[in-house]
Amino acid sequence: MREALLRWFADHGRDLPWRGTYTPYDVWISEIMLQQTQMERGVSYFRRWMKRFPDLASLAAASEEEVLHAWEGLGYYSRARNLLAAARRIRDAHGGIFPRELADIAALPGVGPYTTAAIASIAFEQPVACVDANVERVIARVFDVDAPVKNKDAAARIAALAREWLPPAQARAHNQAMMELGALICGRKPRCEACPLADFCLSRHLGIVHERPVPGRKADTVLLDVVTGVLRHEGRVFVQKRCDRGAWGGLWEFPGGRVEPGEEPRQAVVREHHEETGFAVQVSEEYGIIRHGYTTYRVTLHCFGVALTAADGPKDADGLPVPPVLTAASAYRWVSPRELQALAMPAAHRKLADRLFAAGAAPLQGRLF
Repeated sequence: MREALLRWFADHGRDLPWRGTYTPYDVWISEIMLQQTQMERGVSYFRRWMKRFPDLASLAAASEEEVLHAWEGLGYYSRARNLLAAARRIRDAHGGIFPRELADIAALPGVGPYTTAAIASIAFEQPVACVDANVERVIARVFDVDAPVKNKDAAARIAALAREWLPPAQARAHNQAMMELGALICGRKPRCEACPLADFCLSRHLGIVHERPVPGRKADTVLLDVVTGVLRHEGRVFVQKRCDRGAWGGLWEFPGGRVEPGEEPRQAVVREHHEETGFAVQVSEEYGIIRHGYTTYRVTLHCFGVALTAADGPKDADGLPVPPVLTAASAYRWVSPRELQALAMPAAHRKLADRLFAAGAAPLQGRLF
């Protein structure tokens, strides 16, 4: 089985940019990026990232804003903040040299058991087995694991089988081959005719390939009805920075929130703006709806243009209104449309910003979506 798998990987493994050198930095960045990200998209972002942050020192010296902006569009922004924190820890605690000991790798922010094993085996060729979703699927089929892979006993069995299967002197190639096989051949719709392990696979022998892995309980989908309002004044746009906690912590957005039961979206955006900024606003334009899905959430975002109901009130040095409160954010800015392009924003807000202010051009009017 080992020999068949490694021969297949030598012939069919994809030419991925981090496989050119297998430096710890490249392997680490690729593994973090590919969490919750499809390979083609991950490769594109990896190449862009390496142009901006070619090594650990350049990443450690960057600001959080720069890192979040480079990460924009990949989602799960805690990954980007953890990359920055880990780079600074390596700089300060390890002299800028990526640690090779398992305990030191595991202690880095954002590095869990799988990523620890991946870095140790792929970058440092240590005999540690990697078990991701692709590997779980391969092992569940080949060895006929008859319980959901996240079940405690099934997970323990899969981990044990992964360790037994691993050739200690070829951990780098073996682990990548296992993940590659799960991604390219042994996927949700398996291509058994092209599989190097077809003759060894118990599920294929039993005729139950499509019943393995045993499905677990599917998470319920949560529907969210939310609003956002783009406030413009004197050629500037109001944005606020989300607090660090949460999925989009540290990103810039237009104020808004959930539509309450019995409330119309137009009412909700006025209420949310006042609750979050202290501004009294009124709806000036309707831009339409953006629908966006992530993990188990499906978001319907109602987009509006809003305007201040009164010009009176405290002003800053540039004559722009100063909000008396920030209840859902850690900072705010009045920015030009061009400056808006440089801010890291959640995907739905970025889509709205791009439609409104294409490359810093004059704002479009009316319904956009």
